Formats: sequence, C-alpha cells, structure tokens
Amino acid sequence: MLISQIVRDFVSLAIHSGGWMDMDRIYLENQVIGLIGEDGLEAAEIRSVEASAAELVQPLVEQGVKNQVIGELSADKDILESRLMDLMTPPPSVVNAYFAQYYANKPNEATDYFFQLSQANNYIKTQDIAKNIVFPAETEYGILEITINLSKPEKDPKQIAAEREVVQVNYPKCLLCMENEGYKGRLNYPARTNHRIIRMNLDGESWGLQYSPYAYYDEHCIVLSEEHRPMKITRETFARLLKITEVLPHYFVGSNADLPIVGGSILSHDHYQGGRHNFPMAIAQIEKEIELKLFPSVSAGIVKWPMSVIRLQGRQVKELTAAAEYIFETWKQYTDASVDVVAFSADGTPHHTVTPIARRKGDLFEMDLVLRDNNVSEEFPDGIFHPHQDVQHIKKENIGLIEVMGLAVLPPRLKEEMQEVEKYLLNRPNEMKEYHQKWADAIKDDYEITAENVEKILQQAIGKVFARVLEDAGVFKRDEAGMAAFARFTTGL
Repeated sequence: MLISQIVRDFVSLAIHSGGWMDMDRIYLENQVIGLIGEDGLEAAEIRSVEASAAELVQPLVEQGVKNQVIGELSADKDILESRLMDLMTPPPSVVNAYFAQYYANKPNEATDYFFQLSQANNYIKTQDIAKNIVFPAETEYGILEITINLSKPEKDPKQIAAEREVVQVNYPKCLLCMENEGYKGRLNYPARTNHRIIRMNLDGESWGLQYSPYAYYDEHCIVLSEEHRPMKITRETFARLLKITEVLPHYFVGSNADLPIVGGSILSHDHYQGGRHNFPMAIAQIEKEIELKLFPSVSAGIVKWPMSVIRLQGRQVKELTAAAEYIFETWKQYTDASVDVVAFSADGTPHHTVTPIARRKGDLFEMDLVLRDNNVSEEFPDGIFHPHQDVQHIKKENIGLIEVMGLAVLPPRLKEEMQEVEKYLLNRPNEMKEYHQKWADAIKDDYEITAENVEKILQQAIGKVFARVLEDAGVFKRDEAGMAAFARFTTGL
C-alpha cells in the first residue's frame, strides 16, 4: 500500500504542532492508517500545499467511511475526526507546559498559543462558525451585535433514531466537566479526544481554562470549576472574576446569573465565560454617578443601557469585591412593588440575583452588576423580565451573559424566515410566518423599501427588536417611573 500524500501532509502538520518529533513520522502515519483503514486515498488526492489540518482531515474521515471503519452518521464522523485531530494536539501536560512558558513572557502570548492550537486542531469549529450570519445594528444604546447562529449542525433523523437505542451513561456528568478532556464521545455525546484544558489555581481552588467549540465572539473562553457543582453567585464569585482579570488582564470574564429564566444554559456546573472582545455594554457610558458611602475608594454609576446595570471601578480588589457583594446582598432583599420588583414569593422563594462582568481598564479593575429578577405573572408567564410575547418571533430564549452585554444569539430558523420577510416587504410571493406579520407591516409603513436596501433595513429592524428584548429584561425600565425606582434603589446604597 502506498502512503497517501494526504496522510503524509497531515502527519507533517501533527509534528509541527509540537507534540511529536520527526522520528515519530512512521509511527504517526501508521496511527492514521489504523484509524481510517488500509485502503489508500490515491483516488481522492485533492490537496493544497497550504492545506490546514481541518481541510486535510475531511478526506481522511471519508476514507474511514469508505473502508467501513465507521458508519455514515455524523456522530461517527465526529468521533473519528476528533481522534485524528488528537494526533495534531500535544498531551495536556505538554500544552500546559507550553502555556506556562509563554505566560512567563506575556499573558497574551500564552492565550495566543492556546487559542491557535485550539483552532488548528479543529476543537474550535472555525469552518462551522464561519456559517453564522453576523451584522451590526444601530440603536439608541449604540451599535448592538447580531448573530444568527448556524454553526451547530442539526442532527439527521437516522442519528436521532440511533441515539434512542444508546444506553444512558452518566460520564462525563456534563459538557463542562474536566473529564471531557480526551473523552472519545458516543452517539449522544460529543467527541472530545482533541480537547485540552489549561489548569488554573484561583485562590486555592482548581479551575480550568478552555475555549468554546462554537465561539460567539473573539477568543470565547470558558473558565470552569474542577468540581461538578451548581452555579452560585457569592462573594467568592466576584473575587474569582477579578482574580481572573489579574491573571489574564487582556480578557473580560463574566458569570451567568444563578436562577432559572434569567440564568444561562448550564446551571449545573460552576463556570464563567470570557474572551478578548469589547462588547457594546463595555463601551456604554455612565449616565448617573452613585455615591457608595461605605466604599469611598470605589467609584460607581448607572450605565446607559437597556438593562439595569451598576458599574464599579477601583484599584483595590478587596474593596471592589466587598462593594459588589454589598450591592448584590442588598438587591437580593429589595422589593419595589410599584415596578413589579419583588424579592421573594409568599413561600420564600428568592427571585433576585445579578449577572456580573469583570474587566480591566488600564490599572483599574471594573465590574458591571446587571440586576436580574426571575418573577413570572399571569400576564407574563415566561417571565416579567424576559422577552415579552410581541418580540418572541425574533428572540424567546433566556437572556444570558452574552445577550446582556449586547450580542444577540438568534435561532437558526431566522435565516430562512428573514428571506421570506424580505420577499413580503418587496411585495413578492412568499411564505412568511404569520407571527412576523405585524412586525413586517410596521417596517413597511416606516420605510421606502427597494431590492437594494431591503436587507439593510431588515437587519436594523432586527437590531431594534433586540434592544426591546433587552429593555424587557431590564428590571428598572427606561421610562420616568422606572428610572425613579432605580434612583430609589441606588440612593439606599
């Protein structure tokens, strides 16, 4: 059997990745052949001198299907791809050693190394992420960022049927557990053979740093607890977030809220999200200063933002942590029934928490506390401070950390649905969903629409809806009554 040039090129990239030496070439070629089967690839010699590992791995996976080493389900292909890409990835100990070596020079050089590795070995699904529709939208709060999320492939019916037959296994316990590192995967659980985690010591606790496979923004990372435990906002949360910005001063980091409706998608595992991205909320200015008499070294203010945000700044981490905890504990107990802000149900169920975000501004530490309330009512059964019914045709999912900061993650259905709305706006035959009708008619009334401007007009209209979504999630509304209520709360601080 002739060794395929694609196999040779793939192995060359694996050696270049830093986990192997040239002496390992024959060994690696045999590892690849063992994974894909011994029939050659000569019939599929489509290659480029500049081909990436992500490009080279596809014909290797397809050869595995042809050789009947794996089945044709997408999960089978993902498992094989991950195992091949594991050859492209140094072992965890080596990755951590490289990270430490780069970090000793500059923290950003360490994350640059790890980020580039996670892209090169296709743990970060760059080709899938590129499918997302991304555009800016001008609003009264500045330019918001809109993403229609198309990166996660939908499962085919055969795979869904096969997953029903799979024996349920409680390992790893969730997608954020450290036990995912190197895990082969199965039909109903993603392959993680090429996954690596940087170990971090945060004030005596073991945590890990990884990147998100389906990133929504620049260098979208996750900082996760080694212990599988529920998310909980406490004083330690604020201290850890600020500590992370000490360790990685070029990254922001934030936590989802810890209550249903206003929380994120994975509340079962304590974790934070961060990255190298300047979100619209971070750019928003203070519109009213707050005096915190108990914390004279901390400056504070209300941010001009559709949600209710208090920004803290200071040079002393302990003082900033204490101020954040003080506001958080005050908010947890705070009720103002005149604006539907109620801290506890009659049975004592708590409804108030915060979404905290930390970042560095020069030599200052900065923390935004976004006030959250997860009450429901007869009028708003999905949540009083959740996207209301009239905007759910665009966004009905929970408003988590990423949306809070001004980046909309919208569902894939909107790609086709917006194409039909465009046809409707141009008075062409269409199959527009009925739930878009009222909104589309309002757009028609407001604009002179042509084939040249319809896409831009629709994008800006989506941005305005997202701004309204954030206003719905704001506990103190931007009207006179809401701002007066916000002032009453901050005056009490």
